[in-house]
Amino acid sequence: QVHLVESGGGLVQAGGSLRVSCAASGTIRSINAMGWYRQAPGKQRELVAIITSGGRTNYADSVKGRFTISSDSAKNTVYLQMNSLKPEDTAVYYCRFTVVVVPTPNAYNYWGQGTQVTVSS
Repeated sequence: QVHLVESGGGLVQAGGSLRVSCAASGTIRSINAMGWYRQAPGKQRELVAIITSGGRTNYADSVKGRFTISSDSAKNTVYLQMNSLKPEDTAVYYCRFTVVVVPTPNAYNYWGQGTQVTVSS
């Protein structure tokens, strides 16, 4: 099994910065991709940013130029640096890992528990 633990959310004023982290542990053979999603009250969960094992990244248009996703493969950890935060960035942020789990050759998606990010105006 794979377990994801998120940290780093909180309350920040508009224009401020936060960094959230997500670390994976368990029977991991390899990690294909790591991503951040968010869900605001009354809205569907949406992709914020994703990074592949090859280092390719993709961002939602709403966060391009403000958010940066990065990873540390040695620590099985993904980070999301959020700058110039806006009130509309307020949401619960979830990480998701696509993991090949020992002893199978198959990849599965695992989710973190979510961390609240609140941006005040």
